[in-house]
Amino acid sequence: MNPTKTQLDLLTRSIGKQWLWVQAALGFAFLYLPILILIIYSFNASRSNAIWRGFTLDWYRSLFAGAGVIVLGSAEGTANISDAGLWEALNNSLLIAAISTLLATIFGTMIALALERFRFPGRRTLEALLFLPIIIPEITMGISLLVFFTLVFRLIENLTGIRITLGLPTVIIGHIAFNISFVTITVRARLAELDPALEEAALDLGANEWRTFWRIILPLTWPGIFSAALLAFTLSLDDFVISFFTSGVGSTTLPLFVYGMIKFTVTPAINAISTLMLLFSLLFVVSSLTIQKS
Repeated sequence: MNPTKTQLDLLTRSIGKQWLWVQAALGFAFLYLPILILIIYSFNASRSNAIWRGFTLDWYRSLFAGAGVIVLGSAEGTANISDAGLWEALNNSLLIAAISTLLATIFGTMIALALERFRFPGRRTLEALLFLPIIIPEITMGISLLVFFTLVFRLIENLTGIRITLGLPTVIIGHIAFNISFVTITVRARLAELDPALEEAALDLGANEWRTFWRIILPLTWPGIFSAALLAFTLSLDDFVISFFTSGVGSTTLPLFVYGMIKFTVTPAINAISTLMLLFSLLFVVSSLTIQKS
């Protein structure tokens, strides 16, 4: 019995759906399988990632025990990296992320309110400029910030004789520059969902603009603001390219520290640090998405 046209259509759709699932599985495997391998080998008892010698938690214990050094083993020998350098890099990353997140959240929220509630000259231009840090390659932004700081520092030195170098302040400014865009977009999406009638009712009942903001707009927008802050903190904590171009002596962040360790060799110690960074980043991102949906 020959299959009918309807049966052929159903068979074609079924094969198409199965092939779509296969493509999706291959795509996710391509993206996440290397991360899974990194996490597994962070528990490797061997100092080399090329050979699996059993399960161990020694690499994580060495990170939290404050043993003084992290031993990096390789075929050519071993190298000791100061444990104090690791914690200094972590402290730098947390400090930069905290300050840049706070300032970017404040400025980004103000810009989101201005763009969503007011019409003013240059509004379209400001919106276009806000999308630039998201659209342009990160290396382009890093180089542009480096050129900007170099020109400004040279000008200040010529005028005042004071020499300024790259350091934690320049990294913080760089992180604020790209975090503002993400904060503005996230908070503005929350503001777009608010009913303007609530603000109008508050104004009709005698509240001024400032009281309306504190009693109506801010409480209703707070989940979006907090979500944007978590997202900005995650982006700042994980950033490498902009930190690489804007950091100086004594301002090494954790991603830069890990990059320096890789120059020796890739060992389970690096895998352990990367796994912890991944877990914390994932926690912040999931928290941000959960709060944003609330």
